[in-house]
Amino acid sequence: MAYTKKTHSRRKNRKAYFNAPSHVRRIIMSAPLSRDLRKKYNVRSLPVRKEDDVRVMSGSHKGREGKIICCYRKRWKIHIDKITREKANGTPVQVGIHPSSVLIIKLKLDRTRKKLLDKKRRFKKRDHLAAKEKKKAEKGGDKKVTQSDVAMQDVD
Repeated sequence: MAYTKKTHSRRKNRKAYFNAPSHVRRIIMSAPLSRDLRKKYNVRSLPVRKEDDVRVMSGSHKGREGKIICCYRKRWKIHIDKITREKANGTPVQVGIHPSSVLIIKLKLDRTRKKLLDKKRRFKKRDHLAAKEKKKAEKGGDKKVTQSDVAMQDVD
């Protein structure tokens, strides 16, 4: 896997965000899971998809719930079935909401989604164990003393 350097430039980050291809936009268009789902799956957030049940957490539609009927990646929006407004001529139109302002309350699980949850859970567990080992090494636990270390103690 090739390592790519990350930039701190606001200009370059905005360019990368707005010119992101569709498969990258899917990852960016993620939403946090509710407390129950977070406990159940041990995962904090997931990319949103059609037929997930969500609750709007911020904006003028705060507190409303519904099912996602469309993920509009080109505009960075999702459309929720019960959230509409009326146009000037009276026809109802869907209101686009950014996925970061919603909370996933019920997942649509299929084979690929289960695989993704399992993968995220495994990596989280692995990272947690690695952090534990690093902390243990910093404290000095399990430090092996070699013959050269013993010989160097008598040098003083």
